[in-house]
Amino acid sequence: MTATAPTERRRADCAFTLAACRDHSYAPRFLKVVRRASPSRLRAAARAALPLPEPESWLDVGTGDARFPEVAREVFPYTSFDGLDPTSSVLHARVAERVEEAHVGRLTDPRVTARLRTRYDIVSMLRHLEHAPDPRAEIRAALAVLRPGGHLILELPNPRSAFALLFGSCWIPQSRHGHLHLLPLRTLHEELRSQGCTIVTTDRRTPHTPYDLAATTALFLNLLLGPVLALLGAPLVAAAWTIDLLLAPVLRRTPLSNAYRVIARKEPTAGA
Repeated sequence: MTATAPTERRRADCAFTLAACRDHSYAPRFLKVVRRASPSRLRAAARAALPLPEPESWLDVGTGDARFPEVAREVFPYTSFDGLDPTSSVLHARVAERVEEAHVGRLTDPRVTARLRTRYDIVSMLRHLEHAPDPRAEIRAALAVLRPGGHLILELPNPRSAFALLFGSCWIPQSRHGHLHLLPLRTLHEELRSQGCTIVTTDRRTPHTPYDLAATTALFLNLLLGPVLALLGAPLVAAAWTIDLLLAPVLRRTPLSNAYRVIARKEPTAGA
């Protein structure tokens, strides 16, 4: 069900003022199931851009196999979607015609930034920034590849969620199996404004992902019984996930919502 996580070591020199900063990122295998984005949630992220000027070009950063551009094209059929990912998955996505152009690497690589500078009307980073070694540099690079007046769409886990306070270190994003960074919403707002952006919208409801009870249950079983015996608890995890799904419409409207989405506009002076 899972494997031994690398030893966590807190960094003393984080590049960003964050709720947490770690040298290692690790995700247990069960999270690929319970945390996998549904088409409806991806479609909601795309529809969040409907009030914006219709984009001609859109870059999805950390796109993986480009499931988001594939769904977003249903909402924006005349937009050209490109994908960027450090793995070769994006190349397979290009072959499958889920993106127009596939770029392998990191946005903070000067060679990538120079090649893509001011090419895009929208840059999306969905559940990406918390995995980046330097979130501030990622934002700066995203602004560099945006055209003036373009928009940045960010979606991240919410470390101020009531689930985070309730479960503590057993809440997956802030456990040993969690992310490199956890960014409180206020911290992200301040950083975006400091880089010359205007906050357009903030959404704490639709980005909620129903997995908290299932993931925490699976993690607890793994710690209590070990990775082999924890497989016996699969029915309990499935029951917890069912509760997650059933309660999601209510929880997303409460402080228990576990994620947020921010859309920011690049002003003409940003990233100059």
